[in-house]
Amino acid sequence: MAKTVSFTLKYWRQNGPQAKGHFDTREMKNIPDDTSFLEMLDILNEELINEGQEPFVFDHDCREGICGMCSLYINGHPHGPATGATTCQLYMRRFNDGDVITVEPWRSAAFPVIKDCMVDRTAFDSIMQAGGYTTVRTGQAQDANAILIPKQDADEAMDCASCIGCGACVAACKNGSAMLFVSSKVSQLALLPQGKPEAAKRAKAMIAKMEEVGFGNCTNTRACEAECPKNESIANIARLNREFIKAKLAD
Repeated sequence: MAKTVSFTLKYWRQNGPQAKGHFDTREMKNIPDDTSFLEMLDILNEELINEGQEPFVFDHDCREGICGMCSLYINGHPHGPATGATTCQLYMRRFNDGDVITVEPWRSAAFPVIKDCMVDRTAFDSIMQAGGYTTVRTGQAQDANAILIPKQDADEAMDCASCIGCGACVAACKNGSAMLFVSSKVSQLALLPQGKPEAAKRAKAMIAKMEEVGFGNCTNTRACEAECPKNESIANIARLNREFIKAKLAD
């Protein structure tokens, strides 16, 4: 029989980016400890709806740790206290009876609140549109052995590509910097021959767009690396800086 946990839930309410927000508080009773955090919020919303209240708005999609939508700031940590995990991979057994659990949205000027804990992350989309792609001729796929790539490079590029664009790095950073996200996306292409033709254009364009949409500067506190649910390394930031400097020297 599953154990249960009872706790106080403080969750952020805000009607839009210009509205003043506040915390609502609710006592959650006898929640099975094998319940995921998002399932617990589903239970909260069922109770609110049954009472005729407006449900709590939060982002979610795949609930498998892949999509990056479950962007909640829980007890001072992006995605909660578990390391290397998204909110949907967080289970209530991480908490104790009598705990106070505080749920907030990402706090960044570049991620305005849509409602409650749902934020607008289209700033990330605009950065990707600025240079996070390769221009190739479409048609029949090339043979797998047509472009030989060292395994070490392929593995490292795959690690960089594991970034899910959730924004935890921005939420963790005192400057609201998106450098870990941008550097991971630049690195996954910089490490592969397919990404070389547009390398200079990519680094400059994505950094320029990052600054344009309002993200802060990186000061190497490593909070982004510590809170990233996919364990992206700040070595990617060093690579992005090298790519940017090479592009500037080429100019």
